[in-house]
Amino acid sequence: MASPTDIRKGKVINFNGTPHIVLDTQHRTQGRQAGFVQTTMRNLNTGSTTSTKYRGTDSVDFLMTDTVKLEFSYTDQEGFHFLHPVTFGDTVLTNELVEYSKDYLCEGNLYDILFVDERAVQIQLPASIEMKIVVAAEGLRGDTASSALKPVTTETGMVVQAPLFIKVDDVIKISTSDRSYLGRI
Repeated sequence: MASPTDIRKGKVINFNGTPHIVLDTQHRTQGRQAGFVQTTMRNLNTGSTTSTKYRGTDSVDFLMTDTVKLEFSYTDQEGFHFLHPVTFGDTVLTNELVEYSKDYLCEGNLYDILFVDERAVQIQLPASIEMKIVVAAEGLRGDTASSALKPVTTETGMVVQAPLFIKVDDVIKISTSDRSYLGRI
Protein backbone atom coordinates (compact mmCIF):
# COMPACT_ATOMS: atom_id res chain seq x y z
CA MET A 1 0.00 0.00 0.00
CA ALA A 2 1.19 3.49 -0.84
CA SER A 3 0.54 6.98 0.45
CA PRO A 4 -1.98 9.31 -1.25
CA THR A 5 0.87 11.73 -1.99
CA ASP A 6 2.18 9.16 -4.50
CA ILE A 7 -0.93 9.50 -6.70
CA ARG A 8 -0.04 10.96 -10.10
CA LYS A 9 -1.88 11.56 -13.37
CA GLY A 10 -1.92 8.44 -15.55
CA LYS A 11 -1.43 5.92 -12.72
CA VAL A 12 -3.97 3.14 -12.22
CA ILE A 13 -5.32 2.47 -8.72
CA ASN A 14 -7.71 -0.04 -7.22
CA PHE A 15 -10.70 2.00 -6.00
CA ASN A 16 -13.73 0.13 -4.60
CA GLY A 17 -12.48 -3.11 -6.14
CA THR A 18 -12.22 -1.84 -9.75
CA PRO A 19 -9.32 -0.31 -11.69
CA HIS A 20 -9.45 3.48 -12.10
CA ILE A 21 -7.04 5.65 -14.08
CA VAL A 22 -6.14 8.98 -12.47
CA LEU A 23 -7.06 11.93 -14.70
CA ASP A 24 -6.17 14.78 -12.33
CA THR A 25 -4.77 15.31 -8.83
CA GLN A 26 -4.59 18.35 -6.56
CA HIS A 27 -2.89 18.56 -3.16
CA ARG A 28 -4.98 20.78 -0.88
CA THR A 29 -4.88 22.11 2.65
CA GLN A 30 -7.70 23.97 4.41
CA GLY A 31 -6.66 26.28 7.21
CA ARG A 32 -5.65 24.31 10.30
CA GLN A 33 -6.99 21.00 9.00
CA ALA A 34 -4.81 18.22 7.67
CA GLY A 35 -4.09 18.23 3.94
CA PHE A 36 -5.68 15.88 1.45
CA VAL A 37 -5.35 14.82 -2.17
CA GLN A 38 -8.34 15.55 -4.45
CA THR A 39 -8.42 13.13 -7.42
CA THR A 40 -10.52 12.75 -10.55
CA MET A 41 -10.52 9.17 -11.84
CA ARG A 42 -12.13 7.20 -14.68
CA ASN A 43 -13.40 3.68 -14.09
CA LEU A 44 -11.69 1.47 -16.69
CA ASN A 45 -14.59 -1.01 -16.72
CA THR A 46 -17.53 1.37 -17.13
CA GLY A 47 -15.94 4.63 -18.30
CA SER A 48 -17.64 6.71 -15.60
CA THR A 49 -15.72 9.53 -13.90
CA THR A 50 -15.42 9.87 -10.12
CA SER A 51 -13.98 12.57 -7.88
CA THR A 52 -12.73 11.56 -4.42
CA LYS A 53 -10.56 12.79 -1.54
CA TYR A 54 -7.70 10.89 0.10
CA ARG A 55 -6.54 11.95 3.56
CA GLY A 56 -2.92 11.59 4.57
CA THR A 57 -3.75 8.54 6.71
CA ASP A 58 -5.48 6.65 3.86
CA SER A 59 -3.66 4.03 1.84
CA VAL A 60 -3.75 3.57 -1.93
CA ASP A 61 -3.44 0.30 -3.86
CA PHE A 62 -1.59 0.88 -7.16
CA LEU A 63 -2.08 -1.73 -9.89
CA MET A 64 0.69 -3.05 -12.13
CA THR A 65 0.38 -1.47 -15.57
CA ASP A 66 2.16 -1.86 -18.86
CA THR A 67 1.79 0.02 -22.14
CA VAL A 68 2.49 -1.99 -25.30
CA LYS A 69 2.57 -0.79 -28.91
CA LEU A 70 0.35 -3.12 -30.95
CA GLU A 71 -0.60 -3.04 -34.63
CA PHE A 72 -4.30 -2.90 -35.50
CA SER A 73 -5.09 -5.83 -37.81
CA TYR A 74 -8.83 -6.33 -38.37
CA THR A 75 -12.32 -6.46 -36.87
CA ASP A 76 -14.68 -9.44 -36.60
CA GLN A 77 -17.45 -10.76 -34.33
CA GLU A 78 -15.01 -11.28 -31.43
CA GLY A 79 -13.85 -7.66 -31.46
CA PHE A 80 -10.87 -5.63 -32.60
CA HIS A 81 -7.68 -7.63 -33.21
CA PHE A 82 -4.26 -6.16 -32.45
CA LEU A 83 -1.01 -7.90 -33.38
CA HIS A 84 2.23 -7.68 -31.39
CA PRO A 85 4.90 -6.71 -33.98
CA VAL A 86 7.64 -8.91 -32.43
CA THR A 87 5.92 -11.96 -30.93
CA PHE A 88 2.94 -11.92 -33.36
CA GLY A 89 0.60 -12.55 -30.44
CA ASP A 90 -3.05 -11.62 -31.06
CA THR A 91 -4.82 -9.35 -28.54
CA VAL A 92 -8.58 -8.91 -28.91
CA LEU A 93 -10.31 -5.82 -27.50
CA THR A 94 -14.08 -5.87 -27.10
CA ASN A 95 -16.40 -3.33 -28.71
CA GLU A 96 -16.98 -1.71 -25.31
CA LEU A 97 -13.26 -0.98 -24.84
CA VAL A 98 -12.87 0.46 -28.34
CA GLU A 99 -16.21 2.30 -28.55
CA TYR A 100 -14.78 5.85 -28.45
CA SER A 101 -11.60 5.04 -30.43
CA LYS A 102 -12.88 2.94 -33.32
CA ASP A 103 -13.13 5.85 -35.78
CA TYR A 104 -9.36 6.37 -35.44
CA LEU A 105 -8.29 2.75 -35.99
CA CYS A 106 -6.58 2.23 -39.36
CA GLU A 107 -5.24 -1.16 -40.37
CA GLY A 108 -1.46 -1.35 -40.07
CA ASN A 109 -1.07 1.54 -37.60
CA LEU A 110 0.56 1.10 -34.19
CA TYR A 111 -1.41 2.05 -31.07
CA ASP A 112 -0.52 2.16 -27.36
CA ILE A 113 -2.62 -0.37 -25.44
CA LEU A 114 -2.79 -0.06 -21.64
CA PHE A 115 -2.60 -3.39 -19.80
CA VAL A 116 -3.59 -3.69 -16.13
CA ASP A 117 -2.55 -6.97 -14.50
CA GLU A 118 -1.86 -8.40 -17.99
CA ARG A 119 -5.39 -7.55 -19.22
CA ALA A 120 -5.95 -4.97 -21.97
CA VAL A 121 -8.21 -2.21 -20.67
CA GLN A 122 -7.75 0.90 -22.86
CA ILE A 123 -6.42 2.32 -26.12
CA GLN A 124 -4.30 5.41 -25.61
CA LEU A 125 -4.71 7.47 -28.77
CA PRO A 126 -2.02 9.91 -29.90
CA ALA A 127 -2.85 13.64 -30.04
CA SER A 128 -3.33 13.44 -33.82
CA ILE A 129 -3.58 10.75 -36.46
CA GLU A 130 -3.07 10.65 -40.23
CA MET A 131 -5.91 9.27 -42.37
CA LYS A 132 -6.58 8.86 -46.08
CA ILE A 133 -9.62 10.53 -47.67
CA VAL A 134 -11.95 8.19 -49.60
CA VAL A 135 -14.92 10.51 -50.33
CA ALA A 136 -14.67 14.25 -50.97
CA ALA A 137 -17.13 16.38 -52.89
CA GLU A 138 -15.73 18.92 -55.31
CA GLY A 139 -15.45 22.39 -53.83
CA LEU A 140 -17.31 25.00 -55.85
CA ARG A 141 -15.23 27.85 -57.19
CA GLY A 142 -16.06 31.07 -55.37
CA ASP A 143 -17.85 29.23 -52.54
CA THR A 144 -15.94 31.05 -49.82
CA ALA A 145 -18.65 33.35 -48.55
CA SER A 146 -19.13 31.10 -45.53
CA SER A 147 -16.69 28.88 -43.69
CA ALA A 148 -14.96 27.43 -46.79
CA LEU A 149 -15.13 23.90 -45.37
CA LYS A 150 -16.68 20.76 -46.79
CA PRO A 151 -17.40 17.32 -45.31
CA VAL A 152 -14.90 14.61 -46.29
CA THR A 153 -14.98 10.91 -45.35
CA THR A 154 -11.87 9.11 -44.10
CA GLU A 155 -10.88 5.48 -44.66
CA THR A 156 -12.62 4.48 -41.40
CA GLY A 157 -15.90 6.17 -42.34
CA MET A 158 -15.45 9.18 -40.05
CA VAL A 159 -16.70 12.49 -41.51
CA VAL A 160 -14.49 15.53 -40.93
CA GLN A 161 -14.88 19.16 -42.00
CA ALA A 162 -11.89 20.03 -44.21
CA PRO A 163 -10.90 22.90 -46.55
CA LEU A 164 -12.21 22.96 -50.12
CA PHE A 165 -8.85 21.95 -51.68
CA ILE A 166 -8.86 18.48 -50.03
CA LYS A 167 -9.63 15.71 -52.52
CA VAL A 168 -9.84 11.90 -52.68
CA ASP A 169 -6.57 10.05 -51.84
CA ASP A 170 -5.17 13.00 -49.88
CA VAL A 171 -3.79 12.18 -46.42
CA ILE A 172 -4.81 14.59 -43.67
CA LYS A 173 -3.95 14.98 -40.00
CA ILE A 174 -6.93 14.87 -37.58
CA SER A 175 -7.04 15.81 -33.89
CA THR A 176 -8.20 12.87 -31.76
CA SER A 177 -9.59 15.15 -29.05
CA ASP A 178 -12.18 17.00 -31.13
CA ARG A 179 -12.09 15.44 -34.65
CA SER A 180 -10.88 18.66 -36.22
CA TYR A 181 -8.77 19.01 -39.36
CA LEU A 182 -5.14 19.92 -38.57
CA GLY A 183 -3.46 19.87 -41.98
CA ARG A 184 -2.65 17.97 -45.14
CA ILE A 185 0.33 15.62 -45.28
